[in-house]
Amino acid sequence: MNHPNPIRQALLALTPTEGCWLTLASPAVAEAIAHCGFDWLVVDMEHAPNDVDSTTAQLRAVDAARAQGAATHAAVRVTANDPVLVKRAMDCGAQTIVFPNVDTVDDARRAIASMRFPSNGNGGLRGVAGLVRAGRYGQDPAYVAEANGQACAILQIESAEAVRNIDAIAALPGADCLFIGTADLAASLGHLGDMTHAAVVDAVDAVMQAARTHGKAVGIFANSAEEAARYRQRGVQFIALHSDVAWLARGARQARAQFAAACA
Repeated sequence: MNHPNPIRQALLALTPTEGCWLTLASPAVAEAIAHCGFDWLVVDMEHAPNDVDSTTAQLRAVDAARAQGAATHAAVRVTANDPVLVKRAMDCGAQTIVFPNVDTVDDARRAIASMRFPSNGNGGLRGVAGLVRAGRYGQDPAYVAEANGQACAILQIESAEAVRNIDAIAALPGADCLFIGTADLAASLGHLGDMTHAAVVDAVDAVMQAARTHGKAVGIFANSAEEAARYRQRGVQFIALHSDVAWLARGARQARAQFAAACA
């Protein structure tokens, strides 16, 4: 029987969760961070050196940690809103997909459809295969019938065009989370690197208002614990507390500074 998707359940219930991005393409790192108490981890295929093999290895690593008592589940951010890429990620075992650059209602519809097998005129675009990891290599006879119900689409809103279309995007069934990409959004609005510019803040507010209107969860990537806390206080449910690479580099710098201080 197909496992339920806790990420989707939390989003639909508007339950606050936190996680981080996995960008180092390392199964060992994925497994270690899975034991750190996060609700979810996103294996990044867009801005990290991940391919299908490394993504599958990290999904296995997170599953292994969960078998040892961790409560973390994994999602995958695909390189582009492309049904072929989505199909491969889901065949590898991903139930939750993060879609970059969802600018229009048609983009959002295509993303949602790409996660679903065709059934009863639902417009599904996903190719049907049960002999894959997601279906336990053909040993889960219920997988194909149940997979659509567990598919979770997280749509990244990261352009001025997306903000203009946000009300219609948020209204779509199957748009489980509106994830605000503040860095790309700032660039799209003409304020590269300035995520605190008034125009960017207004755009973020517009996305959050549309989410509230349509009862949808909001996600965001926080650059610090303090920023994450502010977003949580504003009602953001799905918060990335940063990434494996950021914490590795930060920890290394801190260790070296502490050593230098101790020697002094």
